[in-house]
Amino acid sequence: MKKITIAIDGYSSTGKSTVAKRLAAYLGYVYVDTGAMYRAIALFALEKDLISKSFFYSEKLVENLPDIALHFKINPETEIAEMFLNGKNVEKKIRSLEVSQYVSKIAEISEVRKKLVEQQQKIAQQKGIVMDGRDIGTVVFPDAELKIFLNAAPQERARRRFKEYIDNGAVVTYDEILKNVMERDFIDTTRADSPLVKAKEAIELDNTFTNKDDQFHTILQLAKDRIAGRV
Repeated sequence: MKKITIAIDGYSSTGKSTVAKRLAAYLGYVYVDTGAMYRAIALFALEKDLISKSFFYSEKLVENLPDIALHFKINPETEIAEMFLNGKNVEKKIRSLEVSQYVSKIAEISEVRKKLVEQQQKIAQQKGIVMDGRDIGTVVFPDAELKIFLNAAPQERARRRFKEYIDNGAVVTYDEILKNVMERDFIDTTRADSPLVKAKEAIELDNTFTNKDDQFHTILQLAKDRIAGRV
């Protein structure tokens, strides 16, 4: 059976990573969480005091890029790939609201995007890949056999993210999360380098009122059709 490349793009908190992981596990494909890569660089910038609400030393960050080593490692207990930054497991740290506030700003930097796109393309030199992000179908894998674009109302995306933080013990407010979601949408869609746009061939799915199982089965059927050459 032939293998394909599956690109899943879309707005923040639309469940890209959740459905991509599940799809990869079902198909026996490799899953690559590109958002985690940008989050790791945001964490690096925070820990090196290169970014805050009042400043961003982007040129200094670019100078430090050669010193940033990223890789994924499977957690044997959860069987999920976790992000390592310079040899340290930072999976939990990169999911914080603090890091989320700066991810889109980090992603605006062309040198950062170039570094990560090169790594992403290297990871996926062979077929059998599911990758999610903001520019996978437009920049990283413009020739992907299946391109999905996920969308949902910002209020619903904020509700999901708020519940996730509360369930993990974080002290946040819904208004904080909604503000973060809308700010990220604006930055992602208006940046000069590789803005978030739907690829021409992408199939857009709005999951505002769709549960995770229904969405998964819809995408799975689309993948099966591509793999079988039915479309």
